[in-house]
Amino acid sequence: MMQWRVLNTGIENAAVNMAIDEAILLEYAAGHVPPTLRFYGWQPAAVSLGYFQRGTEEIDLAACREQGISVVRRLTGGRAVLHDAELTYSLVVGEHEAGIPATITASYCYFSQGLIAGLARLGVAAQMNMPRSSYGQGERRPPHTSAACFDAPAHYEITAAGRKLVGSAQVRKQGVILQHGSLLLRFEPRTLASILQAPTPEKREALAGMLAARAIGLEELLNRKIGFPEIFASMLQGFDEVLDGGLVQGRLTAAEQGTAKDLAATKYSQDSWNFRR
Repeated sequence: MMQWRVLNTGIENAAVNMAIDEAILLEYAAGHVPPTLRFYGWQPAAVSLGYFQRGTEEIDLAACREQGISVVRRLTGGRAVLHDAELTYSLVVGEHEAGIPATITASYCYFSQGLIAGLARLGVAAQMNMPRSSYGQGERRPPHTSAACFDAPAHYEITAAGRKLVGSAQVRKQGVILQHGSLLLRFEPRTLASILQAPTPEKREALAGMLAARAIGLEELLNRKIGFPEIFASMLQGFDEVLDGGLVQGRLTAAEQGTAKDLAATKYSQDSWNFRR
């Protein structure tokens, strides 16, 4: 049975959050830490750009500044995510560890089972978004129509009530998988639309309406407030089921903390990284 270290690093700013994920990846690649499952939150709110996104073309940076929303670039691909009222998870594990599926899509499917199991403990009937070949005749997966991650689910991402609930992205470096994703506690489509580039106010209003129809938060599903501690406990139990009970509470090592501090200062808080494209 593979043993996973579990980290709850709490609420941090955008640069620190992305720096910690990379620091764990680097320390794992060096053989210094075990496979790691991390949970965290964001303050202040932030937009994370996918690695290949052109931020200045797709994000309204002036609107972000006006609203106090930070901007950071992820190591992983995909589209922009507004991180605010959410629980974020990240997984760091070797591509060739026993039990880890070899392909990106298969590993997405595997890790998504942990998310679904955790959501089930909250009474949420969530599903994986299946590849097109698994759709019924005449069914089509909604296409991306904006720069936002939550305007359509990718394969094996999580939906509930027909709307996207969890958005995830993955990168593989030095034989190591880093996957992280956002589980929405509340979804604010107007706020997200307000920081995306739109040619007219009418187009932005239409974008907000489209996002509202395609994504959903836990509080809307459950019809009640839910906090970080409750969802953390549920997701931890869900992953414990899927990862065969090999979870052990841990903490960041001194080396990880030092590397994260350096990366936050020299990379993830710098325009040279965040707006490199």
